[in-house]
Amino acid sequence: MNTRNNSSDNTANISLALSSKFIYGTAVGLNGDSYINVKGKSSLKDTLRFIYGEYISGIFFVLAIFCYTFCAPVTMTSPGRLVINMIDKSLKKLFDVLGAILGLILTAPLFVVLAILVKLDSSGPVFYVQDRVGVNRRRRDRRSFKADIDDDNRFRDRRREDYLGCPFKVIKFRTMAQNAEAKSGPIWATRNDARITRIGKFLRKARLDELPQLLNVLGGEMSLVGPRPERPYFVKDLSGKIADYKIRLRVRPGITGLAQVNTGYDSSLDSVNEKVKNDIEYIRTWSIWSDVKILMRTVAVVITGKGAC
Repeated sequence: MNTRNNSSDNTANISLALSSKFIYGTAVGLNGDSYINVKGKSSLKDTLRFIYGEYISGIFFVLAIFCYTFCAPVTMTSPGRLVINMIDKSLKKLFDVLGAILGLILTAPLFVVLAILVKLDSSGPVFYVQDRVGVNRRRRDRRSFKADIDDDNRFRDRRREDYLGCPFKVIKFRTMAQNAEAKSGPIWATRNDARITRIGKFLRKARLDELPQLLNVLGGEMSLVGPRPERPYFVKDLSGKIADYKIRLRVRPGITGLAQVNTGYDSSLDSVNEKVKNDIEYIRTWSIWSDVKILMRTVAVVITGKGAC
């Protein structure tokens, strides 16, 4: 079907081709002063298609934009930041593995010497293995509600005890007498602590007792740089006394860290509070370059013995 609109001054010639199957709407000339209305019978399928195209799809589009803008995680709304974070995490993992391998190779002779000195200084094993709490990979308890209303054990938490993070065994050179906490229980080390052996004082001052933790780094339980891993007893106790203590469990613990080079060993609740502030600052401003700077500062700490007890 062809429709021709001729203006009086012969300046416009417009032809419109309209479908013979289904026609509705208005045809308007370019000059806007003439039009035709064409209507035809519409089937239910065509009506539903029109409603979907004009209304339903529009509503879904608006909802999608709203959810993307206000509900989606920042990493989804900022793809560039997501890619950068993935690259940074990969670089940190590569940095940890290569650093641990190089450290073990360079300190292998020192391992032999220190092992002999520890064994000659006091009775007991050369290495000391202790429970520590690592990164918390479970941020939300998805089973908690289901377990309360259902007796089915499949929906209950598989963990017998919540350590607030992933427990692991840390390896250190032994610096205290064997069974040093058999009577006292878990307590912090203090200056001139009678439990520390003679060679242990030197190892703690030079931070050489931490060298075997390079094996923990290779095992993926620790990183070269990060918050120091704490014992389960202290994690439970301090998480209820210090605000934001659990934040430090969001990243993998490290052999050294910003808190270690700034404050040293834990000795009181105030010192732990200060260390938590340093750990949160490290997490908030983390970069590969910050890890490098902390490792360089750690060398100075080892040489000077700053913060040792």
